[in-house]
Amino acid sequence: MAADFSENLTRWRLVDTGPLDGPANMAVDEALLQHFDPAQSLPVLRLYGWEPPAFSLGRFQRAEEALHLARCAAAGIPVVRRITGGGVIYHAAELTYAVICAPRHISDARGVKESFRALTGFLLRFYGNLGIEASWAVDSPSDGGRLGGRTPLCFAGQEEYDIVAGGRKIGGNAQRRLKDVIFQHGSLPLRCALAEALLFFQAPPRGLLEGTTSLAQLGVTTDPAWLRERLAAAFEESLGVDLVPSSLTAEEKATAARLGAERYGKEAWNLHGETP
Repeated sequence: MAADFSENLTRWRLVDTGPLDGPANMAVDEALLQHFDPAQSLPVLRLYGWEPPAFSLGRFQRAEEALHLARCAAAGIPVVRRITGGGVIYHAAELTYAVICAPRHISDARGVKESFRALTGFLLRFYGNLGIEASWAVDSPSDGGRLGGRTPLCFAGQEEYDIVAGGRKIGGNAQRRLKDVIFQHGSLPLRCALAEALLFFQAPPRGLLEGTTSLAQLGVTTDPAWLRERLAAAFEESLGVDLVPSSLTAEEKATAARLGAERYGKEAWNLHGETP
């Protein structure tokens, strides 16, 4: 979807695709990114979920070092590779978002840290509106914790602008910067599903479950559809924008289908990071 350059910068597309499987989710994210023109396109907030559950690897991770791949295959759990970095994530009962925009669409977006702060602020508002006291990890350091340490599991480490509640990390976010384009996606766990995934991790760190939390553990068990509405509302409030409900364009659908078949449906990409 294109818009005249002079169009009100507060208008964003809201694309709610609902739950998709792992390859389809990553294909849609990349399709939206490929069709985004930083000079003309409306910026995008996409909301989605994962059915069935899946693992996603960071762009440069070695799959066999992070996961017991034979166990994943035997259990029928898909493994896909993201276009963003970071550690492996188990996607089960969660709300997931993706943002595609140009730096001009958000304030304080001079660098990665500034844009990360700007594009995770809506999560703090979302949790706050639900009565949850949440903060960035940099503003709430844990005892003996170290920010920014590398870990093969996304939820095991804490970056400066990860979100924490009650001293525990909730969800995860990853960003990729291209020329004049910001792509970011992240997860908000509805319940703690990590216990289901421990068997499939090569080396789960001690205290993983104790260091993470979810909406259900924080007392929020509301219908996911209502939560998606609240998440979109928090995004509008935090960034001062208007979300316009939108569907994938025919071109975006075609690109997503091609990427799903040629990249995200192939072990060469998902397990080895090899582009077709």
